Amino acid sequence: MTDEQLAGSFSRALARPVRAMSRMLSPAAPTAAAAAPQDTASSIVDCALYVDGVRQPGDWHYAEALTAARKHRHAFVWVGLKEPGGREMAAIAETFQLHELAVEDAVTSSQRPKVERYGDMTFMTMRTARYVEHDELTESSEVVETGDVLMFIGEHFIITVRHGDACRLTPVRADLERRREVLAGGPWAVAYAVADTVVDVMVEVVAAIEEDVAIIEDQVFSPSKGSKGKGTDRIQRVYQLKRELMEFKRAVLPLQRPLAGLVSGQLAEVPEEIRRYFRDVNDHLVRTVEQVLYLDDVINSVLQARLAQVSVDQNNDMRKIAAWAGIAAVWTSVAGVYGMNFDFMPETKWVFGYPGVMTLMVVASALLYRAFRRSGWL
Repeated sequence: MTDEQLAGSFSRALARPVRAMSRMLSPAAPTAAAAAPQDTASSIVDCALYVDGVRQPGDWHYAEALTAARKHRHAFVWVGLKEPGGREMAAIAETFQLHELAVEDAVTSSQRPKVERYGDMTFMTMRTARYVEHDELTESSEVVETGDVLMFIGEHFIITVRHGDACRLTPVRADLERRREVLAGGPWAVAYAVADTVVDVMVEVVAAIEEDVAIIEDQVFSPSKGSKGKGTDRIQRVYQLKRELMEFKRAVLPLQRPLAGLVSGQLAEVPEEIRRYFRDVNDHLVRTVEQVLYLDDVINSVLQARLAQVSVDQNNDMRKIAAWAGIAAVWTSVAGVYGMNFDFMPETKWVFGYPGVMTLMVVASALLYRAFRRSGWL
């Protein structure tokens, strides 16, 4: 072997431990599975571009749709989201330049109804409600299901965020696309349609709850003979309905102030024509609020009446117990007297003493029973 070959072999032998040491000291390279981003389901239900109230064909990405909408005066983007995650909502917020506080509210549910202004963008939140069908109202029945609808309204876009299934917005979009003259009003026309649907569902809910209240009234004041423990169950059903009505009340009453602000013209961005539509929605809401307050008073009255009824039933039971105790006292007193161990007692040596005493106790018990029956104690 020549000197050059020996030198080459020595270099390769020296290079192997160097490469091994380099692999040990260098950070591990990410695997393909770790490097690949995790696939997450998108919360975007629909994204569409509208020009003069007409939906433009094709599948649009919200960034591309926003760019196209800004090129037309009467164009806007409608992005519908269902319970978005923080990462996806952050990407949308960066594209549409949404305020971070509003974005934080959109990710979390159970927001109080409000209308807030952030620069050129308006943020509106509403509580939604849906009546849950049930065969019979029990102490654990769910009567009202609630959720949230939040809207980001800008000059060329509206983003609707829905939490829960109390009010679905897909039919709202389909109905608006058939009413092009309304949809041509821009993002605020969509906001009106969403608010109108939310309030219309509330009208249906309060009508259904009114039927439940009528059923509860009939059950509370119906005869309860032969139904052991039924009175307590009725009180629990009334209280459960009261709790469900309170949950519905928290969704309806706070919505008055935001809608009143839109109707009164506190936001100059709302077109005058769309404001008239909001006025109609507000009228429906006012009637719903009046019905809710009325039903709340009725349930309170039913609950108080049922508690008074239970007290009366308890008093009747105590009177019956006292009456039977009075009858038993006759036997106890006579037996107590003749049970004393004395030699000189009247009628102890009489042949008819025992039958006479028994007859006396029976006659006295019969007279007391008749008296208690006539007085209503038995």
